[in-house]
Amino acid sequence: MAEDQNNAESARVPAPAAESKAAPASASKGARGAAKRVSMKVSAVRTVAAEDREADKKSLGQVRKTVVFLGFVAIAYALYLVLSGQVDEFVTSLAGVDLAWIVAGVACFMLYYVFGVLAYVLSIIADPDNPVGIRDLMSVEASGVFFMRLTPNSAGAPPAQIYRLTRAGLSVGEASALNFTRTVLYEAGEGVFAAIMLLFCGTYFYETFGDVTLIGVFLFGFKVVQVGAMLFLCLFPRPVVAIGNWALRFANRRGWLKDEKYEQWYEMVNTQVVKFSSAFKRSAKNVREMLLTMLVTLLQLGCMYALPWFVLRSFGEPADFLICLASGSMLELLINAVPLPGGAGGAEVGFAILFKGMYGVHTTAGFVIWRAVEYLLPVLIAAPCMGMRSTSGESINRRWTRTWKRFREFVGGRPGTGGRRVARGGVTVRPGAKRTVVSGGPSAAAAGSDIEARIAAGKAAAARRRAAEKGDAKKAAPTSAGSEITVKIKRRPTAKK
Repeated sequence: MAEDQNNAESARVPAPAAESKAAPASASKGARGAAKRVSMKVSAVRTVAAEDREADKKSLGQVRKTVVFLGFVAIAYALYLVLSGQVDEFVTSLAGVDLAWIVAGVACFMLYYVFGVLAYVLSIIADPDNPVGIRDLMSVEASGVFFMRLTPNSAGAPPAQIYRLTRAGLSVGEASALNFTRTVLYEAGEGVFAAIMLLFCGTYFYETFGDVTLIGVFLFGFKVVQVGAMLFLCLFPRPVVAIGNWALRFANRRGWLKDEKYEQWYEMVNTQVVKFSSAFKRSAKNVREMLLTMLVTLLQLGCMYALPWFVLRSFGEPADFLICLASGSMLELLINAVPLPGGAGGAEVGFAILFKGMYGVHTTAGFVIWRAVEYLLPVLIAAPCMGMRSTSGESINRRWTRTWKRFREFVGGRPGTGGRRVARGGVTVRPGAKRTVVSGGPSAAAAGSDIEARIAAGKAAAARRRAAEKGDAKKAAPTSAGSEITVKIKRRPTAKK
């Protein structure tokens, strides 16, 4: 519209024919060139968004297959209850459940989601230019909860989370690095939590399960190796890139890896690994944020591992909270080791082994309730939260800095005021006080003395006016009009003074 108006105005000005023809031609060429440049930029953005969207659709395709698979698992489990004759025990146990404990367990698991969002916030709060907002991170965490449970070996969670981070304004490399850093801390948190539980409850496991405890030690060792490999990738990217390129060439020469896949993995190894490493090293420099993130991750995992304790209390059975935490931690390690959606098969076997002695006849019903709260309910809650998006455009760092500054001013006042709050503008008169307190400017004391002087002058003028009125009443004429005129004439100079 602006270009059309400019062309119209230039046409009104008299000019040679050659110039009048050349100007629109050059303008049209410039417009076409600008349009081409703009279209190239837009197409590039669309290409990136299309790739991320395609990865998200692929994850949703895996979810549909998982739902069908879980349907068959549910049917097989129902047939097992019927054929084993446990239906009566199952129904009787469910009838005696205390719903208050189940509600408490659901609330506890909701804290798992809250702590997950908080861990993401701590990961980016040091960056004042990060465009990702709170709602974006809620969407990212909800995607992780959803796809972690509904894709084999949680394979669909990273692409879905990266897609939502790029939708919030991050580049693909930045989103991948942030997601990878969060994954490293989460996996490390699982290992640290398991180590703490083995330290405090190792004797219980050995006395209760005997040599079966070696399975838990093996799972813990596998987690340590997994976290160690991630840390090695972050701290030493060059050897990882060299080994990765050699492995890709070796597989491609023998036909094990097609050319298209080879190019994708080659770009992944030579670009993303370096970005992962640099992002992790930048985060590692902020030791306080890293430690806080690890602490929040441990609290998050504790909320999930504590669910068997709530379910056990709902049946009225005594329960040791620390033992339930330790058993929940070992159970989660077993679920992660099974390459099936939700660790199907491993969850059932692990729960029966670890909690059979605690639940007794309530084992079957306890497993169903625990699985519903830990697996199905999070999926239903996370599904509508995946579409959330932030609209403010302001970074969390700036919002937090402004909020913290206002909080400090509210509690302790401005710096240099001795901990007293400073009133912002206006005049505050204290009832019953002789002085008038003035606040809100650099000349507060001068303004206070000026007001006091005006009040004193007003009182003196009122006293003189009353004395003058008494004197005039004695000398006044019998007519009331004359007295009124006399009073008015004498009031004017008094008011001016």
